[in-house]
Amino acid sequence: MARGLLSLSQAGDGSPDPHTRFSMSDDEAPEVVEDEELVPSRRSPLLIGIVAVLLVALAGGGYYWQSHRAGSDKQAKAEANKPEIFLAMDPAFVVTLRDGDALRYLQVGVTLMAHDQQAITVARDVDPILRDGLVSLFSSQKFETVSETAGREKLQADALAEVRKVVGKRLGRPGIDALYFTSFVIQ
Repeated sequence: MARGLLSLSQAGDGSPDPHTRFSMSDDEAPEVVEDEELVPSRRSPLLIGIVAVLLVALAGGGYYWQSHRAGSDKQAKAEANKPEIFLAMDPAFVVTLRDGDALRYLQVGVTLMAHDQQAITVARDVDPILRDGLVSLFSSQKFETVSETAGREKLQADALAEVRKVVGKRLGRPGIDALYFTSFVIQ
């Protein structure tokens, strides 16, 4: 016995009703079966309203995020278009390092880079304070650490943080964009 579904039915006015299906077998009379999935729900206007509100909220949030991101991108591009200004901190730093029972020497040449002349001026004005902080940082290092590339990169990042801290106190912003080791000798 095979059962099939026929989806054509007639409403009271003679038009087909898409929500009613007839179920029939070969030897039975048609049986009307309501399709629950196709019956319109009372919640559908509420659901459509909620989805519409969510879409509007997401669109508004996306616009807000893009507009603020675009502003910071413009500021970064404007600063990147400014020429780089360098300040060599001469003379080079010379400190001693501990290597077990032996003493080693570290000589580091440092150059600061900024896109803001005011930051370079502040760094030049507070050179003794910067040098004191960097000498303390360099002399606290271990030979094993600074003799490896990862150790030198960490030392460079720490030195930049120290310079930004000192310049930032006087300028109100970090100001210095990069710190370069122009020479690095361990003896």
